[in-house]
Formats: sequence, C-alpha cells, structure tokens
Amino acid sequence: MNIILPIVFATIAAIGNAMFALGQKQSSGIENGLLFVAGSALVAFILAITTSPLFGAFSLESMVRDNWKSLLFSGAGLFLTYVGFNLLYAKFGASQYVLYATISIITTTVFVGIILLKEPVNIYHVSAILLAMASVILFSVGQSKI
Repeated sequence: MNIILPIVFATIAAIGNAMFALGQKQSSGIENGLLFVAGSALVAFILAITTSPLFGAFSLESMVRDNWKSLLFSGAGLFLTYVGFNLLYAKFGASQYVLYATISIITTTVFVGIILLKEPVNIYHVSAILLAMASVILFSVGQSKI
C-alpha cells in the first residue's frame, strides 16, 4: 500500500493540474489573466475551506497564529505558480507543461527536498532527475523543429 498511495495522491494532483491547465488555456482571450487567476484561487479557497474539516481539526485562528510566516511564504509561492501557469498556458499552451514539471523536479525535489530538507536519495532518484533534465532538452529541440 505504501507504493500505491503516492501514485493515487499524485494522480489526484495531476487531474487537478490538467483541469487547471485547460481552464487557463480557455481563459487566454481574457484581457487580464491575473484576474482569472484570482477568480480560480477564490474557487480553490472556498473548496479548501469547505472540505478542510474532513482532514482534521478545524481551527482557522490557531492555524494562522501558529503558522503565519509559512502561510505567507507558501501563499506567495502559490501566487507565483498561478501567475506562471497563466502565462505559460495562455501564451504557449498546455503541451508546455513538460517544462514546468521538469523544472519543478529541480526546484522542488532537488533544492527543497534533497538540499534544504535533507530527504534521502539513491541512484534511482538521481537517474530519474537526470532523465527529467534530458526531457527538457529533448522537448526544447522538438519545439524548435515545429
């Protein structure tokens, strides 16, 4: 079961990302893409607040009081993610996701996971990271041939 759950959770996130990508691409005609981002963030906020009691104790006040620095930092990161997605998908299309995904491997897996949090890594992880980097190169070469 420990092998299956991460795949299930990643699949949930991937489905959500695909929905987000499609919504972003469909909004490409909107004059102010940041306004669309704000609207989609509002919908996400409402859904998260509504379902959060299903995941544990609901104490908004203590959560903010005890985690305000992390909340601000994470919120700024989510904002950058939303803006980057909006610009990437609206201007270049969902097929460009491979660039985001691979760069995320480097920024999140390598920098945050391995360097900052000292999470364990083995030869299989290193190989996967190197292959992911190769995918950016191959994708970029492929794009230049279109």
